[in-house]
Amino acid sequence: MYKSLFEIPKMDCPSEENLIRMKLDGISNIANLDFDIPNRKLTVFHNDGVEKIEASISELNLGGRKISTEKTSQTSFDYRADQRKLLWAVLAINFAFFLIEMTTGLISKSMGLVADSLDMLADSFVYGISLFAVGGTLTRKKRVAKLAGYFQLTLAIIGFVEILRRFLRTEKLPDFSTMVFVSVLALIANGICLYLLQRSKNKEEAHMKASMIFTSNDVIINLGIIVAGLLVHWLDSNKPDLIIGTIVFFLVIQGALRILKLGK
Repeated sequence: MYKSLFEIPKMDCPSEENLIRMKLDGISNIANLDFDIPNRKLTVFHNDGVEKIEASISELNLGGRKISTEKTSQTSFDYRADQRKLLWAVLAINFAFFLIEMTTGLISKSMGLVADSLDMLADSFVYGISLFAVGGTLTRKKRVAKLAGYFQLTLAIIGFVEILRRFLRTEKLPDFSTMVFVSVLALIANGICLYLLQRSKNKEEAHMKASMIFTSNDVIINLGIIVAGLLVHWLDSNKPDLIIGTIVFFLVIQGALRILKLGK
C-alpha cells in the first residue's frame, strides 16, 4: 500500500472535496481518501502507480500537485455510517438557501443575492450527485454531472446578460438591508455545513478551528455581498451589487465547468 500527498490550493470547501471524490471514484486502485480542507491537502491511499490519480486531480483545474509518495503499513480506514446522513443535511441547507436567496434576490433586485443563490445550487448539485450516484454506474454519474453542469452554466450566462442590461440602464436600487440580512444568514448556513462535514471525518475535530470556516470561498462570497449591500446604501448606487454579482457568476461558471469535467 502507498500513500500520496497532494496539495490542492483551490480546495476551499467541502464542495470541492466532493468534486474530487467523484472524479477519483472510477479509479480501482484507490483504497481511501483523507481530506484536510483548511490546509488544502489530500492524502490518497492506493495500490500500484499514482500517475492516473495525479492526472485526474490535475484535470479539475484546482491547482493540485503531488508532494510525495511513500509506502505505508496502514490497511484499515475509519468509515463513518453517518456520512450519508450528513450529506443529506448539507444538501438540504444549500438547496434551502438557493430558494431563499433566489426569491429575496429577485424581490430586492439584488444580482449579488441571485448569483450567490446559484453558487448554493452548485453545491447542492455536487452533494446530490454524490448521494444519488452512490452504488450506481460511472456512466450514470457522468450523465447526471453533465446535466447539472449545463443547467448551472445556462443560469449563470442568463445572470451575466441581466447584469449587463442593468449596467446599461437605470434601475431601482437593490434593498441593501435585505442583501445584508440574507447574506448573514447564508454565512451562518455555510459555517454550519462546513462544521458538519468536518466533524464527520474525525471526532477530535468537532471543535472546528475558526480558520477552517473563514478560509471557505463561500464565506468570502457572503462577506463580499454584505460589503456590497452597505456600499449600495452609502454610495446610493447599484454598481457595488452588480460588481459582486459579476464576480460570483464567474465563480459559478467555473464550478459548472468543473462539474462538466466529471461528465467526460
